[in-house]
Amino acid sequence: MHEPGAEEPFKDLPRPEVSPEFPSTKELAKVEVKEYEGERLDSFRDIRDLSIKGPQDVDRASYRLVVTGMVDNRLELPYDDVLKYPSYSKVVTLYCVTGWDATILWEGILLEDLIADAKPRPDVNTVIFTAADGYTTSLPLDYIRDNDILLAYKVNNVTLPPDKGFPFEVVAESKWGYKWIKWVTKIELSNDPTYEGYWESRGYPNDAAVER
Repeated sequence: MHEPGAEEPFKDLPRPEVSPEFPSTKELAKVEVKEYEGERLDSFRDIRDLSIKGPQDVDRASYRLVVTGMVDNRLELPYDDVLKYPSYSKVVTLYCVTGWDATILWEGILLEDLIADAKPRPDVNTVIFTAADGYTTSLPLDYIRDNDILLAYKVNNVTLPPDKGFPFEVVAESKWGYKWIKWVTKIELSNDPTYEGYWESRGYPNDAAVER
């Protein structure tokens, strides 16, 4: 979701048009699931857009997810190839530093599976993510492995709409929303645990742990 909303450095830029090929968010909301295994879900419409440049219109046909950096097998995967990985679902609450939250059913692939196929080198400890709008953030590799972190392509059983993160969003469970990067285009494996992304370089904690 990018977050935090207190600073809007790109507020005067024109916002991209959302592709007419996708059903509208209003239409998708009619078919999203409201409950999962007895747990009530919030609507994905409750996830507010606090991104640095507004919703991104990512073309599915030309999209490639790049996994690079300290790897022995660089990946460049079309959208449909990413969806061929085993799929998992879990209910996770997204917490925003501005005070709101949303409990959503997320479906996606395990980031660990994708990273394993790239054959990371032994000294990799950090995963750096880049979005279509240039936003960046990072997560420790051990955190990703220990928590079965998802790279999500569905919310409440509907495909992520463009204004909510299509094609992929990182479900950074137990982290503040600025770690939940949307419109993911590149994943870089690194050995630099001090790397600071967009909001981290502006003073937000790199750990971003939600303590509840």
